[in-house]
Amino acid sequence: MKFGVIVFPGSNCDHDAYHVVSKHIGQPVDFVWHKETDLSGYDAILIPGGFSYGDYLRAGALASFSPVMKAVKEFAAKGGFVFGICNGFQILCEAGLLPGALMRNENLHFVCKHVNIRTENTNTPYTSELEQGAVLSVPIAHAEGNFVCDAETMTTLEENGQIIFRYCDKDGELSVRANPNGALSSIAGICNLDRNVLGMMPHPERACEDLLGSNDGRDIFRSLAKAVAASGTWARA
Repeated sequence: MKFGVIVFPGSNCDHDAYHVVSKHIGQPVDFVWHKETDLSGYDAILIPGGFSYGDYLRAGALASFSPVMKAVKEFAAKGGFVFGICNGFQILCEAGLLPGALMRNENLHFVCKHVNIRTENTNTPYTSELEQGAVLSVPIAHAEGNFVCDAETMTTLEENGQIIFRYCDKDGELSVRANPNGALSSIAGICNLDRNVLGMMPHPERACEDLLGSNDGRDIFRSLAKAVAASGTWARA
């Protein structure tokens, strides 16, 4: 089992992701420079947060054209696990690996704080160690986390169980107040139809130690490691 953490110019959460995989999951992990074109040696790819290419044009837009993203698309098409966090989620949407888009926060401000998210689907390689409806405390740090999509896409996401996390209060209730960025339907994270590609705006890699205020994110990475160990790919039930 081997993980790869992609590094773009402007990435700043790559070391956080590396630390979680190496220390808390106990698996081999490499940094993968964005010019790499061969991911055949990896079982799971993490696309970390940050400000790839300074977020010029749109958050994640330029990074989606980096050489490594062609390899990521091929990797995902073969069933490989791809996990995008914050800027990584934005990149996955810009690259067409996930539907929808991430727009400016509703209040037009950068938001950095702990939030609560509710687990909507445990039948994924990223949530199998979580309970349905489990509320996780994880931090966010973004200015463009407002998930949007058209009505047809929203219906598809709902019907196929592709909405994995929603913003909520500490009791698991959805509300405008608990939604930090105005995201449609309080969406904090979604997956592709085959469920091997996940994108989420909150940072679970920053919620894996009590010292950081929460270890609720740890089971997301444990779920992924379990899925990789079981088969190396994911078959949607």
